[in-house]
Amino acid sequence: MIETSLRFIRLCVPLALLISLRAGASHAGSCPEDCSDPPPPPLNIYSQTTASHLSPATAGALPRVYVPNRSSNSVSVIDTVTLKEVDRFSVGSKPQHVVPSWDLKTLWVANNGTGRNGSLTPIDPMTAKPGQQIAVDDPYNLYFMPDGSAAIVVDEAMKQLDFRDPHTMVLKSSLPTPTCPGINHADFSADGSYAIFTCEYGDGGLAKIDLKNQKVLGHLDLSRMGMPQDIRLSPDGKVFYVADMMNDGVFLIDGDSFKEIGFIPTGIGTHGFVVSRDGKRLYVSNRGSHKMEQGKAKGPGSVTVIDFATRSVVAQWPIPGGGSPDMGNVSADGKQLWLSGRFDSDVYMIDTTSGAVTKIRVGVEPHGLTVWPQPGRYSQGHTGNMR
Repeated sequence: MIETSLRFIRLCVPLALLISLRAGASHAGSCPEDCSDPPPPPLNIYSQTTASHLSPATAGALPRVYVPNRSSNSVSVIDTVTLKEVDRFSVGSKPQHVVPSWDLKTLWVANNGTGRNGSLTPIDPMTAKPGQQIAVDDPYNLYFMPDGSAAIVVDEAMKQLDFRDPHTMVLKSSLPTPTCPGINHADFSADGSYAIFTCEYGDGGLAKIDLKNQKVLGHLDLSRMGMPQDIRLSPDGKVFYVADMMNDGVFLIDGDSFKEIGFIPTGIGTHGFVVSRDGKRLYVSNRGSHKMEQGKAKGPGSVTVIDFATRSVVAQWPIPGGGSPDMGNVSADGKQLWLSGRFDSDVYMIDTTSGAVTKIRVGVEPHGLTVWPQPGRYSQGHTGNMR
């Protein structure tokens, strides 16, 4: 009886093992949910611009805010620790923006001039001192190709983009943009294949540019005629936010399809954008006026805070006593939001936790200031659109 039982076990165990192996073979090429590869993390184009990502290229840079005073033809230099203006030096005619170079080694002052008498003034961020000016036609704004191969001078008066050597600023080629009067601000797609520029004048609108082939892909008229200003891409790389100064809010644009998909009311004279250091929120400066120049001082300027995830307003910070917040950026640690006060000869340092405002006196008609150093691998231009 015992011998019969042992014979049964010897026969059944191999059979059970065979059945198990065959069952496993039937699942070849597949894997149950618990052993599948995890999905890739969601795209965040600002993942390298958080406080912990200061580039070695910025080591030794003085912690300063650089403020172009458009009607004083000067740049004010503010110490971010003492909150005092520590220097002011002359530059070219009508400085509009201070722009970090792609390689993070130079800050360029874009002196707009009156057409052909424009220039770029380099600043050494290690000394906070200016260098020799370079003559450049009408540099209202300055951007850089995503790979750093060229500087893109926004030649507003001539309705064109000038592609220049990113170091010497020697002209390489030009791209006419005749359907985009007042070509102005820009941001780049997540893959760097195209950029969308705002068209400030005429009927307003946007121009989409193929960067590789340097050609205009199309023009988009917005649902309400206005005056588009700054533009920034959402962290997931899907939606471009467009500030419109006349419509007092932000248009949402699907970049790939180049279609308008929404609008967020913010405040009077919606003008500039700054992304929070953690990449989760968008600070929107509302200049408090619909005038491009010579607006009233102490107007109803404010800052609106938009949550990227919900595309909704989560805070509204008025400027105490009135003001005209324009362009700027955040400190390396994200605790300070710095904005120029365009019609008040002030700069505003705003506590990003409480919204409390400190005012610092500068020159006349301050515009596109930058804070330096900033985290990121490279700069795509403007006042520090870092990636």
